[in-house]
Amino acid sequence: MTISRILAGRGDGPVHSATIHDNVADVVKRLTELRIGAVPVIDGGKVVGIFSERDVIHGLASEGVAALARKIGDVMTSPVISVESETSALAALSLMTRRRIRHLPVINGDQLIGFVSIGDLVKLRIEAIEAEASAMRDYISGS
Repeated sequence: MTISRILAGRGDGPVHSATIHDNVADVVKRLTELRIGAVPVIDGGKVVGIFSERDVIHGLASEGVAALARKIGDVMTSPVISVESETSALAALSLMTRRRIRHLPVINGDQLIGFVSIGDLVKLRIEAIEAEASAMRDYISGS
């Protein structure tokens, strides 16, 4: 299965994002309201980084509440690690595991077309394993 099939199957709306000029406190509020852990950061129509819960924690640990007044471009994780829509879900999961990241922008050319989390990919793997187990049980029982 490819990332594009995962995105098509989710049927969710546009990708929530931030710009390098957004204020950290404002984006933290948006993350909380949307109940999401990260957003891609856009500048000049291109994904230039990711802002996540980890960036918030790092900023608070190093600067205290002053970190909330900073601009996203100053605290985001960059350079961005991304995948293309035709990347296999297993390859994306492997990349996330190796790089110890939990979110991947899906980019074709310079165009952001989606955003996947490790939760999306783990859910897919669990569903596939459950389907294989069910098929094996049916085969063994002669159904």
